[in-house]
Amino acid sequence: MLKRLITSREALLVGAIVLLLALISSRFPGFITPPNLANVFNDTSPLILLAIGQMIVILTKCIDLSVAANLALTGMVVSMVNVAAPGLPIIVILVVAIGLGTLLGMINGVLVWKLAIPPIVVTLGTMTIFRGIIFVISDGKWVNSHEMSPAFKAFPRTELLGLPVLGWIAILAVIVFTIVMTRTTLGRAFYAAGGNPHAATYAGINVGKTQFWAFTISGALAGLTGYLWVSRFAVSYVDIAGGFELDVVAACVIGGVSIMGGVGTVAGALLGALFLGIIKNALPVVDISPFWQLAISGGAIIVAVALNAQANREKGRIILKRAEQAS
Repeated sequence: MLKRLITSREALLVGAIVLLLALISSRFPGFITPPNLANVFNDTSPLILLAIGQMIVILTKCIDLSVAANLALTGMVVSMVNVAAPGLPIIVILVVAIGLGTLLGMINGVLVWKLAIPPIVVTLGTMTIFRGIIFVISDGKWVNSHEMSPAFKAFPRTELLGLPVLGWIAILAVIVFTIVMTRTTLGRAFYAAGGNPHAATYAGINVGKTQFWAFTISGALAGLTGYLWVSRFAVSYVDIAGGFELDVVAACVIGGVSIMGGVGTVAGALLGALFLGIIKNALPVVDISPFWQLAISGGAIIVAVALNAQANREKGRIILKRAEQAS
């Protein structure tokens, strides 16, 4: 039990994060002060939310490359709604954001489920379509801070017990989806659909429908994040969160989510996102160009995939060894 805990991906990631913080604090002690760590967690919260949704999609042997575009389109729509009707309650804005994001996720899910189009093709297409729709509805113009209502901008920044609401929403999402993935029939179906689709079908699980619900959840979280993103940064435009889908996939893979499906945890996605979030926040502090973030994310994906592949090979050897012993 202890050996399994020590060698688990989550434990290794915790160790890597602690080591990373120790290295940074050796040069900049202020980085690990509680207020700064709270800021780092808050900055990473959008990535955490999207990584949870992406983890669920990847578990079902799919991938969602449209999450950042979904975020951007939803953010632009709620920004324009706020400009047109600044008196709308925030709860209505949240419903619109989550509802639109869910709809966009459902579109991906239906195309994968009913038309059997490969997920990477579907989401590459919808990613471009969503970005195009933003340009059409906004005419390429920005929605800036002075056009947004104070209440619209204040919600994710409001502090509770020293942490902004944005951070608390990420914590709530981690708790809720940990319960969903470990305690519900739907959560078990996500694992089964990606781990062994044929066995899942024989067990009465509709794999296509399960993938549809995975894309729906991912879309809902992307929609929620869309509002939180534009309200926090007080700006909305066509290319917002451009390329952010790479960070989302990287967070999942670094967190031990297997791109082959069926393996992964909410805790792993959380830790993967925090690992990238700390690196992203530390780069300016140690005077390294932010452009290295993309290279680091890409390199981390390759290393993590290699580690996952090695773990799968070791598991295969153990199964073969047991089979030989049994015979």
